[in-house]
Amino acid sequence: MSNLSQTITLRPGTIDDVETIHAALLRLGTHTGAHQEITSTPEDLRRYGFGANPAFSTLIAEIDGEFAGLCLHFPIFSTWMGRPGVYVQDLYVEDRFRGRRIGEKLLRRVAKECRAAGGGYLRLSVDTDNETAKAFYERLGIGRSSYEQVQKIVGDSFFAFADTPEE
Repeated sequence: MSNLSQTITLRPGTIDDVETIHAALLRLGTHTGAHQEITSTPEDLRRYGFGANPAFSTLIAEIDGEFAGLCLHFPIFSTWMGRPGVYVQDLYVEDRFRGRRIGEKLLRRVAKECRAAGGGYLRLSVDTDNETAKAFYERLGIGRSSYEQVQKIVGDSFFAFADTPEE
């Protein structure tokens, strides 16, 4: 059987997938040159993704039962559109499975699930230097916002900001 004819299966991630999910995130960080930015642990994913109030969901892609990729996402809401949507935090496909439209399949499934829940949009961020990813998203019709830029505050700066007394 040729590699291209192997069956691609999409399924929700489970707590049993935590180690695989975390390993994929580490590979994604290495691929984008930002591995030093990843401080999460499998325990963090277990606690925040699979506890009583999950902060995110994952969709896992497998080829003939072997991990091929993932899409980690969570619900968001647009006050301007008055609609819920979905934010894709991480999209990852194993190198050996690239070129089989797995990333596209993952994104389309997440978009379908969002739409079924009343959602009307999908958002994500792209690493500024990742020209391949930018071209991939553009090919799918996921364009760059002309009026927004991502801002962030993290780590000690975030804690200091959050802990500053209100006046």
